[in-house]
Formats: sequence, structure tokens, C-alpha cells
Amino acid sequence: MALRKAAAYTKRKARPYTRKSKVKSKSYIKTVPNSLVIKFRMGDLPGYRDGKYKIILIAKSHEKVQVRDHAIEAMRQFLNRFLTEKFKKEFYFEVKPYPHHILRENKMLTGAGSDRMQTGMSKSYGKSIGRAALVKPGQEFFRIAVLTPKQESEARDLIRSIKSRLPCRIYVETERR
Repeated sequence: MALRKAAAYTKRKARPYTRKSKVKSKSYIKTVPNSLVIKFRMGDLPGYRDGKYKIILIAKSHEKVQVRDHAIEAMRQFLNRFLTEKFKKEFYFEVKPYPHHILRENKMLTGAGSDRMQTGMSKSYGKSIGRAALVKPGQEFFRIAVLTPKQESEARDLIRSIKSRLPCRIYVETERR
């Protein structure tokens, strides 16, 4: 079945729904979908730890929003691909939000005679269909560390092109070491 459009979940006021436990009786969620975000840190991790990169670009959210793991993974793949093409291994890239929040859907039937088969909104708790990260205003989306000011301008252009993949407005802060 196809995904519901992100507008169904993006700008809702959501209470965090994450209660999953190894003990089945304590868990509200019986099946937890796997997170689609594969990696959170890419590039030259030892170089970043040692302080090799002097310019760090930090993308932050302007709004309170839910970001599905599909959007986070699409952003990560796009940025990682172009960063490795342009800078080879001379960069560090880190994705910050982790999708803890579990999305639910009350599936409804459509078509002739469907009103006799379903219960409507009674017992409408819903089944888990995906994950999302709850992002607050000012919270980091990702950070990119580069060596030179030329690389910084190229990384800013990449960030500008990523805005269409995210459900909120972002701004970039520059940190110099």
C-alpha cells in the first residue's frame, strides 16, 4: 500500500508516541516499524574528532514539525552523494534527529458496501505505519564540517537545494573553530 502524504502528519500537534518495551505486556505498540535512516555519521569521523575541520555549517529548524524518516533518509542520501562527489573524503556530515515517534493510521475502506464491513471511528487507535522525528524550533537537522571557504560556499549551495525535501523552513549557522 502507498504512503499517506506527509501533510497528514507534518504540522500536527503530536504527543510523543514511543512506548515500546521488550516485555510484551508493558508495550502499547505491538509491532514497531524499522527506522529507514541507515547512517547518522558520514565522512572523516576521526578528522572531525581531532579538530581538523575549522568550518562547521549547522542547519536548524525554524518551526515545530514532525519529519518522517523517509524525508530524513532522502535528505541524507542526497547530501552524502554530492558531498562525496565534490570533496571525496575531506568532509564530515552528521544527521541529528532520530525518528523515535511512531505514526499510526486508522485504515478506512472505500467502495460500495464498505460501510457494512468497517467499524468507522469506534476503536480507532490505528496500526503503526512508520516513524517520525519530532523537531522543535532551533533544533539541529544536520551538520557539515569542511576545510576551506570555497568548500563552505559549495556546501551552502547543497543545503539550499535540500530545502524542498524537508517539511519546514531551515536556516544555517556557521561555527568556526
